[in-house]
Amino acid sequence: MSLGIKRNDTVLVKTGDEKGKKGRVIAVQTAKNKLLVESINIIKKHMKPNKRYTQGGIIEKEAAIHRSNVMLVCPKCDKPTRVGQNILENGKKIRVCKKCGEVIE
Repeated sequence: MSLGIKRNDTVLVKTGDEKGKKGRVIAVQTAKNKLLVESINIIKKHMKPNKRYTQGGIIEKEAAIHRSNVMLVCPKCDKPTRVGQNILENGKKIRVCKKCGEVIE
């Protein structure tokens, strides 16, 4: 199942503590319907020292956010929008902004 949102898309958070903030999608977890958004939903995690974190301690990182809590921001009209799909003559699917009708990406 496609989420309609891909990596490096800009999204707007609709609900929760981060409501109204925009961020860039870092990763998409399609099986869980979740996204990692840059500088959104920051958590603090206690880490033991290891190869990656030699000192250990408390680190801050992004936690996953459910896709129903975000909305894609159209790069053309710069408004939050739903994502539609059109099929070209050659059979390829493209994403389309529901507000302005422009092709996304």
